Amino acid sequence: MNALIFQGIERIVHETVPDPELIDERDAIVKVEVAGLCGSDLHPYFGRETGLDPGTVMGHEFVGEVVALGPEAKRRLEDDLPGHPVFRVGDRVVAPFTTNCGTCFYCRAGLTARCQRGSLFGWRERGHGLHGGQADYVRVPLADATLVPVPAGLKDPGLAILAGDILSTALFATDLARVSEDDVVVVVGCGPVGLLAIRCALAAGARTVVAVDTVESRLVMAERFGAVPAPAPLTDGDPYEALSIVHARTDGIGADAAIEAAGTARGTHNAASLLRAGARLAAVGVHSEPNFGLTPKELYDRNLTYSAGRCPARRQLPRALAFAIRESELLSGMISHRLPLSRGPEAYRRFGAREEGWLKVLLSP
Repeated sequence: MNALIFQGIERIVHETVPDPELIDERDAIVKVEVAGLCGSDLHPYFGRETGLDPGTVMGHEFVGEVVALGPEAKRRLEDDLPGHPVFRVGDRVVAPFTTNCGTCFYCRAGLTARCQRGSLFGWRERGHGLHGGQADYVRVPLADATLVPVPAGLKDPGLAILAGDILSTALFATDLARVSEDDVVVVVGCGPVGLLAIRCALAAGARTVVAVDTVESRLVMAERFGAVPAPAPLTDGDPYEALSIVHARTDGIGADAAIEAAGTARGTHNAASLLRAGARLAAVGVHSEPNFGLTPKELYDRNLTYSAGRCPARRQLPRALAFAIRESELLSGMISHRLPLSRGPEAYRRFGAREEGWLKVLLSP
């Protein structure tokens, strides 16, 4: 099959590799219809996260058709998907970015991203782990608990891909930040997760969402999504326009909540600087830097609540799919590129460079 393969820092190649096979009784093989290119794919690409084996198939966002099932994968767990008691060959499915067993302590607690048997798609280290979905086919372990049928009302596979990772993450961020009626909310980092967090915060009742980013095209999109755009300072000495916007809407007090989707210490610091005392800061950007953007003293002196972590996407997926159906027209507009898989190496380069207009990239085998 064709696949995008990690061969080292800033080296993604499109090449032929063996097809995946069923190994365990709960496995499924999915023929990939569309795969997504995610911002977190860039961490190993640029070497910010290390340990990924060369030869690993990249990608953790995919939608496709079930083409083979192990005998145990045909029996679905009783969960939040009535009307889909079993998987069948031919079903159209979406996966969260991690597998999960559905029965361990963390799965039963709703923290499916920390399943004791789960794995991240597109991460193999020292010969162990899972190949990803930027390929013709992908093997899905624990398929009966991991995969979710794509609703009939969601025709665009790109919207199902959003639900499998970044839309689920945006909903999770809104929950972490405890966004509620009449809140003033700040979103720092207006890539795909940040843009979706704007919509999720507004749906949760936020009165105003202020969107902060350094890329002009992202701020234009943030305004379309319902936020008040504010350019982020490029250096410590630059004016912080968001501060005056937030203060004008809160009588100088500060925002009630912030969602940090940038994944940087500066993003954490910038988000906190816009908050009032007693506010909540939710960090869902993937952090790889060694230093925290705040000090314990800053958290203590301002009574700030800081929450962070990997989204339990499988837990969020049914909710995210319903959200995608409701907001389909707007969400379709954030998909900037639909490219053949063969152009994957180019997509990594240009998306990684944050070129204007490169927002959400879908790749079709």
